[in-house]
Amino acid sequence: MGVKIVDTALRDGSQSLIATRLTTDEILRVAPLLDKAGYYALEVWGGATFDSCLRFLDEDPWERLRAIRKACPNVKLQMLFRGQNILGYHHYSDDVVEKFVEKSLANGIDIIRVFDALNDVRNLKSAVDACIKYHGHCQIALSYTTSPVHTVDYYVELAKKVEKMGAHSLCIKDMAGVLLPGDAYELISRLKKETKLPIELHSHCTGGVCSMTYLKAIEAGVDIIDTALTPLSGGTSQPSTESFNYALKGTKYDPKLDQSKLDEASAILAKIKDKYLKNGTLKVKALQVNPNILRYQVPGGMLSNLMSQLDKQGAMDKYEEVLKEVPNVRKDMGYPPLVTPLSQMVGTQAVMNVMTGERYKMVPKEIKDYLHGLYGAAPAPVDEEVRKKIIGDDEVITYRPADKLEPSFEKLKKEYKKIAKCDEDVLSIALFENIAVDFLKRKYGLKAEEFNVTL
Repeated sequence: MGVKIVDTALRDGSQSLIATRLTTDEILRVAPLLDKAGYYALEVWGGATFDSCLRFLDEDPWERLRAIRKACPNVKLQMLFRGQNILGYHHYSDDVVEKFVEKSLANGIDIIRVFDALNDVRNLKSAVDACIKYHGHCQIALSYTTSPVHTVDYYVELAKKVEKMGAHSLCIKDMAGVLLPGDAYELISRLKKETKLPIELHSHCTGGVCSMTYLKAIEAGVDIIDTALTPLSGGTSQPSTESFNYALKGTKYDPKLDQSKLDEASAILAKIKDKYLKNGTLKVKALQVNPNILRYQVPGGMLSNLMSQLDKQGAMDKYEEVLKEVPNVRKDMGYPPLVTPLSQMVGTQAVMNVMTGERYKMVPKEIKDYLHGLYGAAPAPVDEEVRKKIIGDDEVITYRPADKLEPSFEKLKKEYKKIAKCDEDVLSIALFENIAVDFLKRKYGLKAEEFNVTL
């Protein structure tokens, strides 16, 4: 049985390299070819695609999904889902989570990859239960990182928990590209021994070790790997699909993809990529290898965000100092994995600590919310002196953050009944209220006097 391949070019490849700017028309130019190429699945939706459609592309993300489904009748379609955050940036009520899962599956998704930035399984439960209820394939992803608490034993125990939750498969989601080949071999070997779940590996090429890591994971028995069609591979994206198809050809791991279909799709995507290179959306820096992430354990996207913050303040000379402060902040916060939104939060706090000359003199609201327990449980104990300095003797919640959120779907449906024509519209509003309302007004040609919602 060969290794299965999930191609990420139309979602994570696009997100990692060109800020999720691929249009639906561009996607549909290659989707029919990828449909017949022999993939296990195509990752086409979720992550930042939903936000990007509404905010930047003036497209309906639900219509995009239906169009891709129509163009791809044979292959499974996969999406990335941030647990209780869905595709937004804070926790949503359980009824909205359930409805979003139901409608994602109804509009064409087969596999929902669910993860939580803190690996707090309580934040996965609503999405997992809904995926099982509506007969989708539920893949739970574990956010991979390294720290004194994030050991192989930690991930094996976590995998056993998610297996009991009812997951159909497991993904190791190495969002920073810091999983090293030897560690991958040990981790995958242990997981194959101690769980019965099919295992998928997702990583990024940013540190320059990803292809080596994938090969060691394949030797250890990984079932599925995430790769991207060549024009949107490498750099901060995933390794090249075609390269792996050639490398594994004729071995027992042969994925047996149709190379002619891949070549045809790649030729089309290469022309599309050229457009984004010329207009500056694809920055050459995103295609470069940066081994520093292996030293600092900082994802590529976070590195570029730190550079941007310092550049705006005319403080690029503080870059190395900020990089050294990031692990210190992370330790103080109980070693959260550096994935959205925690990577942005920890990075911003490190910049503030260095720029003010006093640690935690200035603190963003998101860090205060985190220390109040509003994002979930930290992987390790938070430094109590730091917590006291920032939030004093405030209550720190220990219950699941979404437990106190009132049901909101029917309320929103009623409030926006003159704008939202279907449940999918209501869900768009639930996640990105003002942006979605503006989009729907344009989409349906509504004038202000046709509705009486206060915006």
